Amino acid sequence: MTLYLAQFAYTSEAWAALRNHPEDRTQAIEDLAHRLGCRFYAFYYSLGEYDGFVILDAPNETTVTAFILATIAPGHVRATKTTVLISAGAMFDALKSASHVEYHGPRGKGA
Repeated sequence: MTLYLAQFAYTSEAWAALRNHPEDRTQAIEDLAHRLGCRFYAFYYSLGEYDGFVILDAPNETTVTAFILATIAPGHVRATKTTVLISAGAMFDALKSASHVEYHGPRGKGA
């Protein structure tokens, strides 16, 4: 399985609904993740470009995409961004593999 960081931004209507009727969305998100075959790790709110994020372990891209599609279907999310999380060990292995190959970038005219 692969770890994913799924960021989201709510619509202003979603924020108004949450303000008028405060609700902890953690269990609903965790339940959705489990129903789709994902392992739920965390749900946090943040301030900035995105309003929060979920960290989950999914068996493949199709599953994490289904998770995102299910969460945006009700219309309260205006933007998402999904990022694959790479462990330090996996990055180390990739760096070792890359150190054994050479690649030349494009060579412009006159180079």
